[in-house]
Amino acid sequence: MNQEKIGKFIAENRKLKKMTQVELAEKLGVSDRSVSKWENGRCMPDLSLFEPLCTELGITINELLIGEKIKKEEYQQVLEKNIVNAIDYSKKEIEKEKAKISYIIMITGILISLSAFIIFSPESSWSSIYSIMGIFIFIIGVFKELKIKNKIKKIGICILIFVVIFSLFFIIDFFCVMYFHRPPIYRYITSTEWKESKIITYKSLFYNVYRINADTQNEYYIVDTKKEYNLDTISITPFNRDKSGIDNIINYKNKYIGNNSNIGNLISNLPLSEYGYVFEIDSKNCGLIINYNTTDWYYNENQYINKALIYNSISIFMLIDNVNYITFNFSGGTYKVEKDVIQNNYPNYFDVLSDNKIDKDKFNEYIENKMNDNTFIEKVFDKCYV
Repeated sequence: MNQEKIGKFIAENRKLKKMTQVELAEKLGVSDRSVSKWENGRCMPDLSLFEPLCTELGITINELLIGEKIKKEEYQQVLEKNIVNAIDYSKKEIEKEKAKISYIIMITGILISLSAFIIFSPESSWSSIYSIMGIFIFIIGVFKELKIKNKIKKIGICILIFVVIFSLFFIIDFFCVMYFHRPPIYRYITSTEWKESKIITYKSLFYNVYRINADTQNEYYIVDTKKEYNLDTISITPFNRDKSGIDNIINYKNKYIGNNSNIGNLISNLPLSEYGYVFEIDSKNCGLIINYNTTDWYYNENQYINKALIYNSISIFMLIDNVNYITFNFSGGTYKVEKDVIQNNYPNYFDVLSDNKIDKDKFNEYIENKMNDNTFIEKVFDKCYV
């Protein structure tokens, strides 16, 4: 059926009846915009409106379907042609409706999957459930829309699409774990243990994630892509390792204490900076004075302050070549430490620092890991700090 031709035919006969689009619409119980669409050839009237529309326009359904007046001797021939066209048109309309339903199902599936990443917290098991459920719903829509008669092929294609989409979601999830430091959505085990701190382990299909110092300001993540660690071998420190670990703070290694910007960045990444601080440089004696905006004993549970002072001292002495002493001031007390005292009393100091180069692995072994040994910390602190 030629919709444009039928539309012009409707308009011609409406005008012959001296009716406006609004008047015709009122008689048929539709909007004048619907009539306008018919006449512009943008769509056809609903099948239920064929008879009342033809009655109002004084034409036959046969003439409406062909879009012109029919001579009596041609009526039977045109009727047969219109029947074929009507059947074909009906099939196309049914296919359009089916396609609409399929697209609605697919869009619903997409929205449900997106809600898993946007609405739900990664810690919630519902995030993975909703994302997989959304993919299934999307695949149902795809299955309905595929124009393949062989059901086995359709099922095979749908399984392939499911695998591809799930793999894409899995990669996105891994990317978010690596760069946004959050629990993986697609995991099969979540366990919580207490060692030196609260540790949450997330086991995923191809990697494990360790969330250390969970729910504290020093929380950090270790993504074990080789699955080579366990709770006994994973690196555990009371500080935020992403921020205070040697892999990050080594970027601030400098020969001279006089570089205020570098010193500020280094202190900002070391423990205790979370409480706020200001610093001064004693250029004459190559000293550093750091004033923290907190009371030393208030946050010293499990020797946290003592551990932070030792870690900060060693890091600064190793990274800034000409620092001779550091004074740490708190509202409740003051602690002073000198480089040669640390060097003489901290075991393995020169194993970590050799020829003014820091061995990262030994730093983690002899300094970072030692922060969990309370007896060791107590001995070093008593020897080094005044």
